[in-house]
Amino acid sequence: MNTESNESKDNAYSVVVMASQKMKLWRLVLAGAILLISGLGIGLLRLPTQQAEAEITSNASIIPVKTQRIKAVNSYQVLQKYTGEVAPARSSELGFERGGKVVWLQVDRGDRVTAGNPIAKLDTSNLEAQKQELLARKAQAIAILDELKSGPRPEKIAVARAQVQDLEQQLKLENLKRARRKNLYTDGAISREQYDEVAFNANALSRRLAAARSNLDEFLAGTRKEQIAAQQAVVKQLDASISNLEITIAKSTIKAPFSGTIAQRRLDEGTVVNAGQPVVRLVENTQREVEIGVPVQLIDKLVPGSRQTVEIGQNTYQGRVTSILPEVNPTTRTRTVIITLPDSQSQSLASGQIARLQLSQTISTNGYWLPVTALVRGERGLWSCYALIAAENSLKGIKAYRLERRDVEVLYNHGDRVLVRGAIATGDRIIPEGTQRIVNGQLVRPIEEVGGREQGAGGVKE
Repeated sequence: MNTESNESKDNAYSVVVMASQKMKLWRLVLAGAILLISGLGIGLLRLPTQQAEAEITSNASIIPVKTQRIKAVNSYQVLQKYTGEVAPARSSELGFERGGKVVWLQVDRGDRVTAGNPIAKLDTSNLEAQKQELLARKAQAIAILDELKSGPRPEKIAVARAQVQDLEQQLKLENLKRARRKNLYTDGAISREQYDEVAFNANALSRRLAAARSNLDEFLAGTRKEQIAAQQAVVKQLDASISNLEITIAKSTIKAPFSGTIAQRRLDEGTVVNAGQPVVRLVENTQREVEIGVPVQLIDKLVPGSRQTVEIGQNTYQGRVTSILPEVNPTTRTRTVIITLPDSQSQSLASGQIARLQLSQTISTNGYWLPVTALVRGERGLWSCYALIAAENSLKGIKAYRLERRDVEVLYNHGDRVLVRGAIATGDRIIPEGTQRIVNGQLVRPIEEVGGREQGAGGVKE
C-alpha cells in the first residue's frame, strides 16, 4: 500500500517538472521573437540617421576661420631711439690765476651761488704793501708835475732879475774904468798889463750878465713842455703799475662767473695752490642741454631751431635744437646734436642723466604686413603662414577653401605686427590667428574678414 503511494507521488512530481520546462522554453522563444522584431525595426529606423551623421561629420571637418587680405607696401618707417645725456649749458673748474695760500673758502658741495659772489681768496698782504709803495711814488711824481706846471716861484724870478741888474751895474763901472785906463795907457801913465786887466774884467762881467739874463728869461718863460710831458709819463707809468697790482689782488679772489651750484670742493683753507689749480667745480643750474649722437644720414631731419621731444626718465620734455656739431665722433660715427631744454622744465634734472631722442627713418623695401599670430615656425630659419585656395565641398555644394602653407621671411617687426616677403601676393587671404588648430591642406570656410587699411610702425607708406 505504501509502495503504490510513493510511485504515485513520483509520477506527479515528474509531470510538474516537465510542465515547468515547457513554460520556460516557450518564454525563451517568445523573447527571441520579440528581440528579432525589435532589431529589424531599429535597423530600418537607423539607416537615414547614419547618413545624416556622415554628412554632419563631413561638414564638421570644414573649420570656420577668420581671414585677412594682404596688401603690398614699398616702404616702412622705423622708430629709433638715440641715447645721450643731460649736460649743463656751462660748467667750470674754477682756480686762481696766480699761486699763493688759500686763506678763505666759504662754499661747500651743493651750495648755490650767484654770479659775482666771492668763493675763495688768497693771501694778499705782500701785494697790499707793494701797492702802498707805488701809491707813495705816484704822489711824489704828481707833486713834481704840479711844480713843473706852475713854473718858477716869483721870488726866484725876483732874485734872477736882481742878479741881472747887479751885473749890469758892475759892467757899466768896468766899462768906465776901461775907458779911463785906455787914456792913461795912451799917455803912458800905466802899463799894458794894467790896461788888459781892466779890459778882461769887463769882458767877464759881460758874459756873466748874458748868463743871468738867460736864466731870467727861462724863469719868465716857465717850464718847458717836454719836462711836463716827461713827468706826466712817469705818473702814467706808476698808474699802470698800480693797476697791474690791483688786478693781481683782484685775481686773488675767485668770483662765480655765473649762477650755479658747487659740484666739487677740491681743497681747504691753508693749502698753497699753483696758478690754474682747480679749487671748486661750478655747474650752471638754470639751463640744461642734451647732447645726443645721431647717425649722419638722419641729420637732415634735425634743423637748428626746430622743436624735438626728448625722453628723460619717465618724463618727456620739449627742447629746441640749438646746434649740430660739424665733426663726426670717431668712436660712435655719429654727429652730436645739442638740444636746449626750457629753464622751467630743466630745474629738476641732473647732469649725466640718460636722455633719448626718437626719430623715424623710412626704409624702402617691398613686403606685406601680417599679424605676429599669423606666423608658424618653418624650416631653415624661415617662417610660414597659411593662405586660402578655393575648393568645392562635394556635400550640398558648401563653399570651402583649402589651406596652403607659404614660406615667408621676416624683414621687420613692430609690436604685434611683422613685415614679411615670400610666397604671398597682394589680395591673398591669410589666417591671422589660431594657427595652432589648423594644418596644411585642411578645408576651412571664412566666417569673418578682419583688418582694414594696412598700417605699420609709425604709419607705413603703401
